[in-house]
Amino acid sequence: MMRYKEAAILRRNKSVMKILYVTTIGSTMDFFKSFIRILINEGHTVDIATNEKEGEVSSYFRDMGCKVYPISCSRSPLKKGNLYAIKQIKDILIEERYDIVHCHTPIAASCTRIACSRLRKKGIKVIYTAHGFHFYKGAPLLNWLLYYPIEILCSRWTDALITINQEDYVLAKRKMRTQNVFYIPGVGIDVDKFTNTVIDRDKKRAEIGVPENAFLLLSVGELNKNKNHQIVIKALEKTGNKNIHYAIAGKGNNKEFLEQLAKQLGVSEQVHFLGYRNDVAELYKTADAYILPSIREGLNVSVMEALASGLLCIVSKIRGNVDMITDGVNGYYINPFDSSTVADSLNKTVAAPKNENISQHANKFNHVEINKKILAVYGLVTGNSI
Repeated sequence: MMRYKEAAILRRNKSVMKILYVTTIGSTMDFFKSFIRILINEGHTVDIATNEKEGEVSSYFRDMGCKVYPISCSRSPLKKGNLYAIKQIKDILIEERYDIVHCHTPIAASCTRIACSRLRKKGIKVIYTAHGFHFYKGAPLLNWLLYYPIEILCSRWTDALITINQEDYVLAKRKMRTQNVFYIPGVGIDVDKFTNTVIDRDKKRAEIGVPENAFLLLSVGELNKNKNHQIVIKALEKTGNKNIHYAIAGKGNNKEFLEQLAKQLGVSEQVHFLGYRNDVAELYKTADAYILPSIREGLNVSVMEALASGLLCIVSKIRGNVDMITDGVNGYYINPFDSSTVADSLNKTVAAPKNENISQHANKFNHVEINKKILAVYGLVTGNSI
């Protein structure tokens, strides 16, 4: 049987690579569809190792021929399954002889890099995309105590670290122990899709229960504590403007709480819970402005999509958001803990003149350009033109 290193050299001479993607939850793979399509079209093999119990891998990948290997990693860093996942990942890498392992999400990335601590000597290259470190300015002390030391340790076994926002990039350049740290703004979006979507706006509003002449705010994201939709509902009541409506596309365990809050504040008729949607491109074109009141973000994809759709964006002044939004130009900053200042921003947004040039601010997030940058990282770490 051909040894691991010999097999890898043979593939590199043919400019064909064998790549394993590792994520904690299978549904995370949806963000990488266009890039993996490029790799497979170029003749590379791409497989996936993940836990599908909390989110399945889309059939899109299996239809392209990607193998999906089950691993037992979990979102919680203290679960025993993470220890088993280290061995599972190591066994997969040894058996299948991958050239590159590209890991995403903190737990899967930690398990992967520990598994590769010795395998890297055999030629495998490890790339980690950090979609927002859990330690950041203003993060809870526990996050720094738990995640920061692990990232420092695992950076020793990382051939390339990709960060998606400027704050993480600066920190990684200063503190992490890999020589190769890159800033690439996210995974990219299909800008043309969101810019050029055409809809019957009145019909779409009728479908989701929003009056034709209402000023519609839109949020896209899971109904959880971090996304902080409650601050918008509180601000809605403070504006006293019954013509402002708020639509939330997403599902999550905070729905009942948010519904009760809207009812208590007397704005339930202005708040629309749309659930999980496959028509977000149409929803952006239905709205008048976008709002993201999150407490923590890495680099939020929905803001990119909203910008490409031409929407003014009201965002928390936090890491990632400040890389995309310039206050008073393509949106406004808000304090995610102060409903009064959020209300002020809502009133300011309603009064703001229409800016026809907002979609131009999304061009740097075009997936075509982002994919080129990631391919360049692959080429750098392997010494192979991909």
